[in-house]
Formats: sequence, structure tokens, C-alpha cells
Amino acid sequence: MDETYKVFLIDDHALFRKGVGQIISDDPNFEVIGEASSGLEGLSLAQSLAPDLVLIDLNMKGLNGIETLRRFKEGDLNAKFVVLTVSDAEDDLLEALRSGADGYLLKDMDPEDLCANLKKVATGMTVIQDSLTEILKQALIDPKLSRKDEEISLTEREHEILQCLANGLNNKTIARNLGISDTTVKVHIKHLLSKLKLTSRLEAAVWAHRKK
Repeated sequence: MDETYKVFLIDDHALFRKGVGQIISDDPNFEVIGEASSGLEGLSLAQSLAPDLVLIDLNMKGLNGIETLRRFKEGDLNAKFVVLTVSDAEDDLLEALRSGADGYLLKDMDPEDLCANLKKVATGMTVIQDSLTEILKQALIDPKLSRKDEEISLTEREHEILQCLANGLNNKTIARNLGISDTTVKVHIKHLLSKLKLTSRLEAAVWAHRKK
């Protein structure tokens, strides 16, 4: 039997939470274990529920989705974070990724695509909705993501892992391909992001594609 992932929803629209919760619950791989109508409520409730996936809306009253995401990332909740929003704005996408989002999906996507993408995130991949590809192309030349080659000194192993990130591989697959442990992969990624002055796997992948 496939693993079941626990999902926590944060959105200030009750009807939307109900609809998304039903879609996710219909998939046997997911269990919706809780929901919150604001960022602050989500931060308060999620810790005790220990979800595997946290879905966060961007435009909420009070604490917005980006700030909610940042506060989660500053804590010790061992979960993946997916922004689920109506916004296809470049600034929102890049800000979410820089804040540590593991996925960025639009609310108008097909239900089956939502579950398929959430499964990818749950297994360690970073996902962005296909329709946002053009925004990623723009990100390739975003000066905020630019780093001079002479400022960066990566080890051979870090170059290998960077290529794996560019190929969209998760930690387990990287570890298997390179013959190292998951823990070692995490350490290399941490050092890699630090050297590149980036904050997410996707930013690293974008950087790698830009250098090709």
C-alpha cells in the first residue's frame, strides 16, 4: 500500500478549504488532518498536528502567505510547504521560492493535477505549475539570481548535486545515483545553497540552467 501523507490547509476562504479538502481526501494517498483560516491560526495549530504537507494561500487577511511561510521555515516543523494561490505574478512566485516554498500551484488547476503535484512534493521534488514556465524563463535572467562565476568555488561533488537539482531529482534519488546517504545529500545541498547565496532547491536549479 502506498504511503498516506497528512495535509494541513491554510486559506481564509472556508468554501475553498472545503472544496480542496474534498479533492485531496478523495485520493487515498492523502489525509486532510486540519485547516486554518489565517496564517497565525495555521502557525498555532500545525505544530501539534505534524502534517507532511502544508498548503498556504498567498493573499490572506492579517499575516499573508509569504510571511506565514517564512515563520514556518524559521521553526522546526518537518513538513513540505506548497503555495496554492490565484496569483501568477512573477514577484509572488519568486518571493515564495526565495522564502522556501517546495511548490507553487494555481487554484485553477485540474483536481487530478493538484494531487499529482502534491505527491511529487511529498516525495522531495519541487514543483511549479506548467503554465508558469514563462515566469521561470524570466527568472533565468533575473539579476537577483545572478552570481559571478569567479565568486563561486564548488567542489566536484557539489557540481554533481547541482546537476541533479537541475534535473528535478529528490534527495533519495540523488543519494542512490551518487552512492551516498540522504543525510550527506542534505549537507551538500545546504553548503551549495550557502555558496550560491540562494535559499531554495529551485533557485539552484534555475541558476544551473542559466549557466549552461
